Amino acid sequence: MSKPFDINQIQNIIDTGIPHCSEIGVKVHEMDDDGVTFSLPYQERFAGNPVNGILHGGIITTLIDTAAGMCIYARVKKYLPIATLDLRIDYLKPATPGLELFTRATCYRTTRQIAFTRAIAYHTDPDDPVANSVGTFMLKSSSTKPLDEVSKEKGE
Repeated sequence: MSKPFDINQIQNIIDTGIPHCSEIGVKVHEMDDDGVTFSLPYQERFAGNPVNGILHGGIITTLIDTAAGMCIYARVKKYLPIATLDLRIDYLKPATPGLELFTRATCYRTTRQIAFTRAIAYHTDPDDPVANSVGTFMLKSSSTKPLDEVSKEKGE
């Protein structure tokens, strides 16, 4: 990548542009040419079953969907409006109560209008995933200008 992405800028996109992700505590750990790594701290309020404390699948889906969408920026090397078209998630085992959850997402192919992603959710070892995912995303899903163009217009 000619100009590395600023993780703080990506975090700002999440915090201001995806309010529900900000509310649940999604954090950016890494963004490189290959993809992104995000995390979500364990919170009891997200337990699908309050007796055993296992995370609800919906919260895992949110983390995976967000990381899979953001990894497209690493692939196309610019910010553009995107929308999830399809997201398939295989839940391989329950998330361990009390442990932070990570997601590593990569965009492995793009066409003129579609991006294809893969992602895994895990605790400490990516080779021992909680969930596996593949997704397709629409590129340029709205007439909104890409964020890098808006920044240029503002002189940032």
